[in-house]
Amino acid sequence: MSDLGSQNKYNHIAIAGNIGAGKTSLSSKLAQFFNWDVHYESTDDNPYLSDFYHDMHRWSFNLQVYFLHSRYSQILEIQKGTKTVIQDRTIYEDANIFAPNLHDMGLMTKRDFENYSNLFKTMASQVKAPDLLIYLRASTSTLVQHIQTRGRDYEGSMSIDYLKSLNERYEEWIKSYKDGNLLVIEVDNLDFVNSPEDLGYITNMVQRELHGLF
Repeated sequence: MSDLGSQNKYNHIAIAGNIGAGKTSLSSKLAQFFNWDVHYESTDDNPYLSDFYHDMHRWSFNLQVYFLHSRYSQILEIQKGTKTVIQDRTIYEDANIFAPNLHDMGLMTKRDFENYSNLFKTMASQVKAPDLLIYLRASTSTLVQHIQTRGRDYEGSMSIDYLKSLNERYEEWIKSYKDGNLLVIEVDNLDFVNSPEDLGYITNMVQRELHGLF
């Protein structure tokens, strides 16, 4: 186990990536390796997620506001604390990926999208960007494989076109990301859940990035 988590030179590491990229699994692995705390995305106890996948137009605004509030609360807690925390998905993905994608697909009204965007801007002005953002880049085929493997019922109706459109938005966002330090990891040919070698490859990359921050 690494002692990087005890140095207290940084307190917020975040993992970004599309649905099925492996964010939750890698958050758990890195938290264990570096002795970090971890804040997971609210999925199992999310009251809107299942309804959203069955009727995106009706529940898109409710779902996005729920996620926005959840991640904002997590960041406030992280920034008040002294321990290093790794966060499963960021507040920026909600505003730069998911909400505009729903709006462009006609699944969120202009009124709701503008309301959501203004709320995000207010929240984002009150918090700092992560000390390090780790982006998991995965092809659509890898995402589909991971989603099918975990077998969540509410994800069964998700279309490949939806995942592709999200991937395109992720790439545009990452190209323009200027809020903090960024590490991009290509995950198509990695199995960090079952392969110690692949996990070691990633932990070495993260260690190099963190050592270079300070």
